[in-house]
Amino acid sequence: MTTLDERVAQNGLVSRLIVRPEIGALIGALAVFVFFSIVADKFLTAAGVATWLDDSATLGIMAVAVALLMIGGEFDLSAGVMTASTALVTAILAVEVGLNVWLALLLSLVFALGVGALNGWIVVRTGLPSFIVTLGTFLALQGLNLGITRLVTNSVQVSGMRSTDGYESAGFVFASTFQVGDTPFQISIVWWLGFAALAAWVLVRTKFGNWTFAVGGSAPSARAVGVPVRRTKILLFMTTAAAGWLVGSINILRFTTVQANQGIGLEFQFIIAAVIGGCLLTGGFGSAIGAAIGALIFGMARQGIVFANWNSDWFMLFLGIMLLGAVLVNNTFRRRAERVRR
Repeated sequence: MTTLDERVAQNGLVSRLIVRPEIGALIGALAVFVFFSIVADKFLTAAGVATWLDDSATLGIMAVAVALLMIGGEFDLSAGVMTASTALVTAILAVEVGLNVWLALLLSLVFALGVGALNGWIVVRTGLPSFIVTLGTFLALQGLNLGITRLVTNSVQVSGMRSTDGYESAGFVFASTFQVGDTPFQISIVWWLGFAALAAWVLVRTKFGNWTFAVGGSAPSARAVGVPVRRTKILLFMTTAAAGWLVGSINILRFTTVQANQGIGLEFQFIIAAVIGGCLLTGGFGSAIGAAIGALIFGMARQGIVFANWNSDWFMLFLGIMLLGAVLVNNTFRRRAERVRR
């Protein structure tokens, strides 16, 4: 009887693990961690940990936001260029116009939320695929970034943030470091962990989280039971845009300069990190914590390759293998989760 009880308990634990979307990413992260701990001497040093956590942080913020949107059944291809657009708005307003940095940050947040709301409104109003709508936004923002920056500065970059009013206090919030022993860690790591924790809580503990899973699983069914599908999708697009503003703010205050062509191509990294973290391209399934772990895998692999003194071109091979593997694992786990829930 004792043996039977233990077997039932073990099966119950396995069943609970299988239904978690992030379990595949967690296994992958442990494998990557162990591998580079063995092959790269600097990987586990305090400075090494600070480096790959820093690499993961801003990617992780965006991956979590993109994961929420993907769970809701949509994509945002303008997410990468949004990080540059918001940084440019902040920098132009603070450096060229002379506004206080905090006011510039507020106005750039309003800009980001406006673009996110517009993306969401067009998608729900027209029924067009979000892939197409946000591809248009991506191209429009890219053109605006280059055109307005050249018009205002006669170059393709804006610099000089250190001399602006309010830089010190804003820099402390978004771009400072904190000490762990003798090693400085970027504050962006705290933003990343805090945002991931908040997103996870929203997904599993709030009505909005239930709505997100419902609209991603089946929008008509969700609408039939009273879920505000349009409002939910628009808010998800605004969340992704707000995350782009946060990353753009961190970048401009940390590096004090921004190029008009920054952020192009990063949207695919955000999506890949979310997929590695357990999100399905079809929507209705995924995890904010999983997306954060997916970004951690990115950071560990990218910096681990550097620490191991390998050619950085191998990272793209690793990325392709991880993406294909994640899609296969995620589909497998979802099928098993559906059987367990029955």
